[in-house]
Amino acid sequence: MDMTTADLCDSHEALFESGSLRVLTPMFQQYGGAKRFCGPAVTVKVFEENGLIRDVLNTEGGRRVLVVDGGGSLRCALVGGNLGEIAVARGWAGVLVFGGVRDREEMSQCDVGIAAIGMNPRRCARGSGGQRDVTVALPGATVRPAEWIYADLDGVLVSGSELKWKG
Repeated sequence: MDMTTADLCDSHEALFESGSLRVLTPMFQQYGGAKRFCGPAVTVKVFEENGLIRDVLNTEGGRRVLVVDGGGSLRCALVGGNLGEIAVARGWAGVLVFGGVRDREEMSQCDVGIAAIGMNPRRCARGSGGQRDVTVALPGATVRPAEWIYADLDGVLVSGSELKWKG
């Protein structure tokens, strides 16, 4: 990825007017070893359990981004170092969590993007509830399966199509 989210915003200003390009509310912090990541979204919606997240990350990532709508809960962590290692091994570009994560030091050693809204050392339940491949409403924008996610230290963009940097 040779662009920044700021460059993409500048180069594709007209897409904001059409709604094809959106910015998530600036609350996501970077925890993974890759500080920039992009790819088509795979979406899951869960609440305080991560069995479905583990199941999806154990599939071939294909440089996609797993977008997790965890309801914004910070009462426990949905992703940690073990899932970060699985994401690397299976070829995911990144994991974006609207919820908590843990194992900051371990995640920082994983060559994958991991962004979330906060930390909590408590693990979540191991249940397998939730939904996959659904539209999720995150602060600032909705994310539909296969839309493109662009994330770096400046923020997170959601695009209806793959963007080419015009820099």
